[in-house]
Amino acid sequence: MQKELVEQALRAEAEALGAAIAGLPDGEWARATRCEPWTAVELLSHVRVAVGRVEAMLAAPEPERAEVDAVGYYRPDERFDAAANSARIALARDTAGEGADPVGEFGRTWREVAARFGAEAGTRVVRTRHGDPMLLTEFMITRVVELAVHALDLADALGRPAWLTDQASDVLEALLLTEADGASVRAALGWDRATLLRKATGRAELDEAEQTEVKRAGITWLTLG
Repeated sequence: MQKELVEQALRAEAEALGAAIAGLPDGEWARATRCEPWTAVELLSHVRVAVGRVEAMLAAPEPERAEVDAVGYYRPDERFDAAANSARIALARDTAGEGADPVGEFGRTWREVAARFGAEAGTRVVRTRHGDPMLLTEFMITRVVELAVHALDLADALGRPAWLTDQASDVLEALLLTEADGASVRAALGWDRATLLRKATGRAELDEAEQTEVKRAGITWLTLG
């Protein structure tokens, strides 16, 4: 996928998330989310940490070649086992209390990362914390996944309409569908973009007809922590 499209999606989705939660009353941050046991502020902290990992990766030595793509990053191995999930939960809860302005911290993080990403060549290779050598662009697709999927979780927790952007949706639909484009799948099932993402990530159940259609579309099921 073109680096420019991924960068546009990252910026658009992060901007939309920040705008949607700006000025959120203090009491709303304590709302429970479907990503148990995280509250809304802890889930935002997880997203900030996930996006911010890029800085350390770019500071490390560059691997010789990429060996893992964005789909491969979500393979079901120890990165999503009970121990890894427990560590992921604890880190988000610990970092959620680091600052008095969670929206501002999120904004500063994603803007710094977007600027670094924009300045790198499309051939730049990085190594993830799990040891995967990946093109930076492929890794940034996974950051768009984090932003978009957890934005749905936050919107649902806060009782708000989804703010999923077209740019992020385009990136995710290309990642998730191998035999059909997102527009045709959505038209066949009468879904909007947010519904497709919810269904494709297990956030909403599929009925029998929907299962048939997404199977025809070659759905890629990602392992998500």
